Amino acid sequence: MTIKNFLLIFILTIFAQGCLVFHSASYEVNVDSDLSGKVEVNIKDIRSDAMNSSELSEDKNQLFQHMLKSDEFIEQMKAEGKNIFDRNLFVSGGKLIGTVQYTFDDISKVEGIVYEEPFYFLTLGLEDSVISTNGEIVLSENHKRIMWDNSVKTLKFEMFSANVENSSLVELSKYLEEEK
Repeated sequence: MTIKNFLLIFILTIFAQGCLVFHSASYEVNVDSDLSGKVEVNIKDIRSDAMNSSELSEDKNQLFQHMLKSDEFIEQMKAEGKNIFDRNLFVSGGKLIGTVQYTFDDISKVEGIVYEEPFYFLTLGLEDSVISTNGEIVLSENHKRIMWDNSVKTLKFEMFSANVENSSLVELSKYLEEEK
């Protein structure tokens, strides 16, 4: 499974069960010596591809009520090894940004990152677009990998998801205050 698929599954689980789209997702993974740690995920420019008011209402409910406020969501993520301790939505530069912070007991729960001494690595599909990383990108015929030496204790990477500019997508930033 490619990182884009991982990101979509994770982000859609976190930020939507309907039709939400976002520009990019950045991860900052702080790893402890026992391969547990803490993650901060930032989702940039969250929008809806709703085609009617009913779909938009469903997307807003999933994002603003279920993902942002419900205990059920916290329990769903806990079952996946992600112990959320903070979640937030805010507007920056007119764009809706989502953040989630969680702890983990197993590094593989973070987008499938693998540790094989002396490296951490994340295997991606060739089509996946890495915006930035503090690791090294290694290309092969079938995939690409982001690799970090185990001396690095904060693994960072940002992945492109979708071009949301100049589209028919609904900007959700204007709904944040009414939903809080």
